[in-house]
Amino acid sequence: MHTYEARTFDIPELDGISEEQVKVHLGLYQGYVKHVNLIREKIAQLKDADAEANQYTINELRRRFAFEFDGMRMHEYYFEQLEGGSQALDEKSALFEAASEKYGSWDACILHIKEVSGSRGIGWTVLYQDPRGGTMHCTWVSDHELGQLAGLPIIFALDMWEHAFMVDYVPLEKGSYVEKYLNNVNWSVSASRFDTAR
Repeated sequence: MHTYEARTFDIPELDGISEEQVKVHLGLYQGYVKHVNLIREKIAQLKDADAEANQYTINELRRRFAFEFDGMRMHEYYFEQLEGGSQALDEKSALFEAASEKYGSWDACILHIKEVSGSRGIGWTVLYQDPRGGTMHCTWVSDHELGQLAGLPIIFALDMWEHAFMVDYVPLEKGSYVEKYLNNVNWSVSASRFDTAR
């Protein structure tokens, strides 16, 4: 059976996001990876023991799988965006051009990301590319296993659950966290995702 491994990320010292915050957040990510593997192992064990008698438990584990898997994958998007240090988006990139067309300018796209990130509650701000529709969407996803836009490649993912910032910021300061995170992003990562998604 395939086993998922927690990835390591080359994250430099960040402005406004402490090493302790990153460490705590990476620990949570590693928990998702652990539970992805655990659920898959448990289902296999239950099927081997008595698939019919264990069907209810197997079904419930399958329902839980999306929570753990999407938690793992969304955090990988999130941490990848910090690798290599802060880097502005290349104005000649396809992402810069598409975002400017959709939102009026790259700066306006960033403002829209901040606006969506200000939504009440916990969740994710996600920028998608819709290759079939030929446009981008920036949406709020409350639960990473529910509310994702089906089949759309993720260009940018911003964790807005409190665990992402509570070491450094209280909930009322989440706007400051968003500002600092965006300042630390290596936008070439998102540009590369966009190129692949088109």
